[in-house]
Amino acid sequence: MQADQQNKDFYWQQVREAAAYVKDGIGVDGAGIGITTGTGLSETMVDMKPEAQIPYDRIPHFPASTVRGHAGRLIFGKIHGRRVFVLQGRFHLYEGYSAPRVCFPVRLMQALGVEILIVTNAAGGLCTDFSAGDIMAISDHINLTGENPLLGPNNEDWGIRFPDMSAVYDTGLMNSAMQAAQKSGIHLHKGVYAGLKGPSLETPAELRFLRQIGADAVGLSTVMEVIAAVHARMRICGFSLITNIADPDCPEAATLEAIIQTAQKSAPVLGELLSGIVREV
Repeated sequence: MQADQQNKDFYWQQVREAAAYVKDGIGVDGAGIGITTGTGLSETMVDMKPEAQIPYDRIPHFPASTVRGHAGRLIFGKIHGRRVFVLQGRFHLYEGYSAPRVCFPVRLMQALGVEILIVTNAAGGLCTDFSAGDIMAISDHINLTGENPLLGPNNEDWGIRFPDMSAVYDTGLMNSAMQAAQKSGIHLHKGVYAGLKGPSLETPAELRFLRQIGADAVGLSTVMEVIAAVHARMRICGFSLITNIADPDCPEAATLEAIIQTAQKSAPVLGELLSGIVREV
């Protein structure tokens, strides 16, 4: 137990050092909104006016992004006059990172004063109404990774021991998203995201199981970060860009190249939606 506490203390110290470096680099204390981008979505924020860009490898203790389609940099700037952090690239359990290390960017944003977190990902669609390129607002999630970033000693300064997960995705932010989508003429689905550990993709039997338990989309990210953000008392909204349809009755091989291509093609539409949400909130 003592070793676990020492590891946690070391982790929090790393977060503080990373936050101090970022504050020095951007010249201000922080921002109120954070946005994380998924596979192929690094160039999403076309309306942003960048004021500072910091590659991940320059931030003390920051993990290295190893997946194609993740730019690996933090951008600070303004969207509609609101100060925003955009994390272009995330980290995954399947890369070999621990759950707390996957959530290091969320803890960094917490230390920088972020109160609203918008998460995006590329996901496979399980709903027959979906088509590749559609956007799904995440109404809830199912954690099937077998991991949790809150294991071990709890830091009460960062969050309570047993955070409530009954209303993870903020209804006010969801309403803002629906309003922004309507103004931009974007058809926005709503559904449940299932997060798996990966890196292997799903078998047809697993896809049938996911449908049966209520999942509308499936991916290999997001749930660890969201749990940490709930612990950090952030307001959260999330979006899955549907890059392929995972149909267990007509299975088709999914490749990273095709996923990235679809994500990049649809990224401007998602960017327009995110810009509208920032304007609405």
